[in-house]
Amino acid sequence: MRVLGIETSCDETAAAVVERSADGGRILSNCVHSQIADHAAFGGVVPEIAARSHLSRLDGLISRAMEDAHCGWSDIDAIAVTAGPGLIGGLLTGVMTAKALSAATGIPYHAINHLEGHALTPRLTHGLAFPYLLLLVSGGHTQFVEVRSVGDYRRLATTIDDALGEAFDKTAKLLSLGYPGGPQVEQAAGTGDPQRFDFPRPLSGKDEVNFSFSGLKTAVRQTANRLAPLSDADVADICASFQLAITDILRDRTQKMIRHFDDAHETHIRALVVAGGVAANKAIRSALEQVAAEHGWKLVAPPLELCTDNAAMIAWAAIERADGFPPSGPELAPRSRWPLDERASGLIGSGKRGVKA
Repeated sequence: MRVLGIETSCDETAAAVVERSADGGRILSNCVHSQIADHAAFGGVVPEIAARSHLSRLDGLISRAMEDAHCGWSDIDAIAVTAGPGLIGGLLTGVMTAKALSAATGIPYHAINHLEGHALTPRLTHGLAFPYLLLLVSGGHTQFVEVRSVGDYRRLATTIDDALGEAFDKTAKLLSLGYPGGPQVEQAAGTGDPQRFDFPRPLSGKDEVNFSFSGLKTAVRQTANRLAPLSDADVADICASFQLAITDILRDRTQKMIRHFDDAHETHIRALVVAGGVAANKAIRSALEQVAAEHGWKLVAPPLELCTDNAAMIAWAAIERADGFPPSGPELAPRSRWPLDERASGLIGSGKRGVKA
């Protein structure tokens, strides 16, 4: 089976071709256009600019992905497109393109949850068996999810305020480090003293599995205001201390979640999967790898290019869903909010509005 994937949920325009064969999955092409230069002057993603960039770039990226994969339309069995969650203008661009291609070629299309793409990526890259524990850390989500099977996900914990990626981005903006914030904070932290500032670790040491980052973010702002004007050393020390607080929080929750998972499953893959854009942070990866090893687990982290937004994971999710789920129809509408676990209570940060749509 060979699938064309389309991803336009935020500020990367992407197209890819992925195939499934007897021995697993193979990425034939994976093309991504980053909009960092378009949004840098604003310190964050501007939805209207993102949507217009998707519209101008997507057709060319699809053609390039097909060429790189040495495919014609007769070689494609299905089209996969991110239909949520994300910025609605970008989602509309991708979904309408997939619908048009499907109508023109007769190839069925599948609307894919962006988070499911992240959740299933380790089955493409590592051949991981169900069930497994997923830590999803991105600009909009911070969750522990039990990945039971394709289409069956149970949210075990989430953030009650900011997502982790959002905390990184807001810290970078506060310190005038530029966009995107996560890599800028990580780079600055590399030359700083992580012991200089004792930032809070919200909810740590308590009987709590959910996350909170707003108090940490507030402490960073108060420290920056107190020291202003900031020297380069001040900025580096704040970033290093902030990143250490983040890794300590993740250690605390991950230890609890691993113990919970071991108690709940007699037989399971002893693997902690980390996915999402924040999973590219080397300090976070190192801390999670250490915690996993302490409990006899292994850390499974996709390659960096598959942690950030990409279309290969969307194509693979459609391949996984092909046997048990029907293609999407012309009536399908994109969703700005679309939680993996529709049954989970609507905590802030879960990706679910107060009333289920």
